[in-house]
Amino acid sequence: MSRKSPGPTADSDTDNNSGTGTGSDNGRRRSRRALSAVRRWIVTAPGTYIWLTVLFVTTVLLHRTTPAFEDGTSGGISYGSSGGPSWDPVRPLLSGVLWIDGGHWLPYAVLFTVFHATAEHWLGTLRWLAVAVLAHVLAVLLGEGVLGWAVRYGDASPSAGNTLEVGVSYALAGVVAVLTYRVPHPWRYVYAFAVLVFYGVPLAADGRTVTDLGHVTAVLTGLACYRLTRGARSAGKHGAPSQGKPGAPSPEKTERPTAQ
Repeated sequence: MSRKSPGPTADSDTDNNSGTGTGSDNGRRRSRRALSAVRRWIVTAPGTYIWLTVLFVTTVLLHRTTPAFEDGTSGGISYGSSGGPSWDPVRPLLSGVLWIDGGHWLPYAVLFTVFHATAEHWLGTLRWLAVAVLAHVLAVLLGEGVLGWAVRYGDASPSAGNTLEVGVSYALAGVVAVLTYRVPHPWRYVYAFAVLVFYGVPLAADGRTVTDLGHVTAVLTGLACYRLTRGARSAGKHGAPSQGKPGAPSPEKTERPTAQ
């Protein structure tokens, strides 16, 4: 009785084609999962990406308009008919959150995704926004106040009053700092030290500026927002408190059986 010669059969061909199809399907499923994860990350941090979209639009406008338009984003020290300096904090407070210093949007898109979106997922939109606004407002007010004092008393040139306030970076510095409380022990202290060194060294250097002072102010503001982070670790995707592990007993007081 003769043996069949070894070789591929119809069944093996079918198996090979099936394996190829399965691999292709797996690749498509992974791609869909990745796209779904990216979409979920963006949708659950609406404040971050709406702000980033506004910055993209204003950055494009800044590149396409005249220098006179760009002057409208400068600092809040101006000179009236009397010749003396006057302080208008509204302009830097508003322009600081609408414009990017240097006009490079893509690096800020990365930084917003890493820090702002992470903080918004963790704290919820309202608390994240509170930290960003506090850091921005306090940094601008202190920086512009110091600058106005220096111009008035001759410690800075009058042209320094037109310094552009990079309020976007102030809010970012505050959010970077508040994320300290999201880092577990003992790495929390390492992270806080790194943040303080990164923002503090320029202020301590000989070339310190009002912007450096604003960054340190924003960092200290973020660190002072600890109470806003209370309960954030147990928050769900939209800031709702978690309900505990599945199968865990209810924290409500249960009725004890009466003795017979």
